Amino acid sequence: MKIENTKAQMRKGVLEFCILSILKDGEAYTSDILETLKDAKMLVVEGTVYPLLTRLKNDGLLSYRWEESTSGPPRKYYGLTETGKLFLKELNTTWQELQGAVNRVTSEKTTK
Repeated sequence: MKIENTKAQMRKGVLEFCILSILKDGEAYTSDILETLKDAKMLVVEGTVYPLLTRLKNDGLLSYRWEESTSGPPRKYYGLTETGKLFLKELNTTWQELQGAVNRVTSEKTTK
């Protein structure tokens, strides 16, 4: 099994959580979301993020608004809806529980 495939699958599993977390403090343009993910070494491409943003919007977790740009076409800014904020809160709790469980399993000696 190739390690890169496993790493990519792990990143995909938390990408939704990361995008919602980026938006918790306010609206963001897609390129800002991508830059934040890349700065965090999430290694994502636009072709992955755009469909995910659309799905999150269709699920009622995100809203968007258009803003005119001085350097090109209008820009779409995404933000969390109230439902999205509640969903993120639940994801954060689940993440904390999962992180604790994985840390216990991977750091403890198991004896039988």
